[in-house]
Amino acid sequence: MKKFFALILAVVMMLSVAAFAEEADTTATVMTHEEFVAAELESEVTVETYVQDKQSWWDNKATFYCQSEDGAYFVYEMPCTEEEYEQLAAGTKIRVTGYKAEWSGEVEITDATFEILEADPYIAEATDVTELLGTDELINHQNEKVAFTGLTVEAYDESGAAFAYKNDAEKTDDLYFKASYNGQTYDFCVEFYLRGQDTDVYKAVEALNVGDTIDVEGFLYWYEGANPHVTSVTVK
Repeated sequence: MKKFFALILAVVMMLSVAAFAEEADTTATVMTHEEFVAAELESEVTVETYVQDKQSWWDNKATFYCQSEDGAYFVYEMPCTEEEYEQLAAGTKIRVTGYKAEWSGEVEITDATFEILEADPYIAEATDVTELLGTDELINHQNEKVAFTGLTVEAYDESGAAFAYKNDAEKTDDLYFKASYNGQTYDFCVEFYLRGQDTDVYKAVEALNVGDTIDVEGFLYWYEGANPHVTSVTVK
C-alpha cells in the first residue's frame, strides 16, 4: 500500500513539473516585433501588445489595430464576445496567440486567442512617415499609427471628384481619396468599419476639394502597396 501511494505521489509530482514547464515554455514563446517579422508565414506566433483601435464587433469576432513600443500588429477577426470587445479599449495590453498570415501584402495575425494583461495603458504617438512615401523603407512601419503632412488632394478619377465611394448608392462602405507628395500620388482609405459615415474623418473627406493641402493620420495598412486606413484628415 505504501508503495502504491508513493507511486501516486511520484506521478502527481511529475505532472506538476510538466505543467510548470509547459507554462514556462508558453511564457518563453512571447516574441519581440523583430522576431515576429522574421517568423515564417503560417507559423504560430505569440506577442504582447496594446490595442490602439478596433473595427466593429460582428458574429463574435473583431479586427484590432495593435502596437507596442517596438512595432505594430493587425489582428484580423479575433474571436471575442461583445462584452470582451467592450473591455478591449484603446491602451489595453493583451497577449495574442495566433498564426502569421499575409493577404495582398498585408501581414496579420489570424485565428487568434487573447488574454488581457495588467499594465498601464499605452497609446502610441503617430510617427510622421511623409518622407518615406515612395521608398522601400515605408513598409517597415506597416500597421503602425502614422502621419503624413503637407499632402495635396488630387482628383480621384476622370470625373474630377476629390474622393469616391465604394458603395455610391447607399454610402455604407469604404471611402477613397488620393493625395500627392513630391510629384507622386498615393491612395488612402477611410475603412467604413473603422470610421463610418457619421465620423468626423468620413465627413472631412466628403468635404475635400482637389488642390487642398492636408495632414493625414491613420494606420499603415498594406494592400498591394501602402493603403493607409485613415482616422483623421485636417485641411491646412
